[in-house]
Amino acid sequence: MKAVVRVWDAPTRLFHWALALCVIGLVATAQIGGTAMQWHFRFGYTVLSLLLFRAVWGFVGGRWSRFGAFLYRPTQVLRYLRGQGEPEDSVGHNPLGAFSVFALLGFLGLQVASGMFSDDEIAAAGPLVRFASSTWVGNATFYHKEIGKLILLALVALHLAAISFYFFKKGENLVRPMVTGDKTLDFPATSSSDQSADRTRAAVIILLCAALVSGFIVWLG
Repeated sequence: MKAVVRVWDAPTRLFHWALALCVIGLVATAQIGGTAMQWHFRFGYTVLSLLLFRAVWGFVGGRWSRFGAFLYRPTQVLRYLRGQGEPEDSVGHNPLGAFSVFALLGFLGLQVASGMFSDDEIAAAGPLVRFASSTWVGNATFYHKEIGKLILLALVALHLAAISFYFFKKGENLVRPMVTGDKTLDFPATSSSDQSADRTRAAVIILLCAALVSGFIVWLG
């Protein structure tokens, strides 16, 4: 018997697509350079706000958006790789998908942090450059422009490759649930709460995160 389950609540879906658009914007503005760097910083601050929101939502969000839902033990990962995973592993983020999510969030955080200490010595300098030594700024700039960027592009490519693999090889569309929120399963599973109250709470959280980031940037001058 098929069961339609609300897996991704609306705030999680909006976070996902907003983050994707910001990453595209960051890559594009970095390539253009010049005056586009103003938008590069704006996209970066937006990403920081989104990451702060996701950190909070990982504890108070819908059932399958919470970090506890996709924190897997090594033995669970090994069983999944051997094709012996539990049915619930396929509801939200499976063990491999969880690794991808945590890696993307972590390296995005590092990219934003390094960007705030970076200086291209032409026209764009991060807001924290004046608080760091030249060695620290040089290392942060190198990481941001060379290492971190390549790692993130590789993770995004891996993410897209995994989506394609599941679609063409396993016949599973991972994009549709991130649009509609629902998955059709062969077994019953707990749905994520996605009521008006949840969405209002999410709106308050993202506004507070954005205000915190904005206030921090304004304070830095």
